[in-house]
Amino acid sequence: MELARNLKVESVIRLKPTEDYRLLPEATVSQAICLMREKKIGCVLICRKDHLLGLFTERDLIRRVLARRLPLDSPIQQVMTPSPEVVSPTDSISSAIRKMQEGNYRHLPVLDNQNKPMGILSVKRIVHYLAGHFPTAVFNLPPDPTQYPPCAEGA
Repeated sequence: MELARNLKVESVIRLKPTEDYRLLPEATVSQAICLMREKKIGCVLICRKDHLLGLFTERDLIRRVLARRLPLDSPIQQVMTPSPEVVSPTDSISSAIRKMQEGNYRHLPVLDNQNKPMGILSVKRIVHYLAGHFPTAVFNLPPDPTQYPPCAEGA
């Protein structure tokens, strides 16, 4: 019951959204890839000044660039997700989860009360939050940590 209440009461800011890395819409796909690799992030915000225009994610790279065999020097504004779904820092965690689930999103830009980007909420942050409510189930070791399966699993 505590988790259900916390999801409704606690706000997005409690999840400590990650820093928002930004590029101009004239930047290239290659520049976005370099930034994402350097910062070890899954998406970048496409902004002009403090106005959010779009979002470029790993999925956009695969579906809109690589699948179409577009050159990596293509402008990011041609392959970004325009006008992405957003959350505010005061939105409840449950509403953010609902938006992610309904839209099949892994990242949501967090905008302040003046609609300026202030971070990115990732599904990873939500999973860590949920894991914190079930530490026994998540962090327990198996009964015998030295036990190994008799044969390798998988391919």
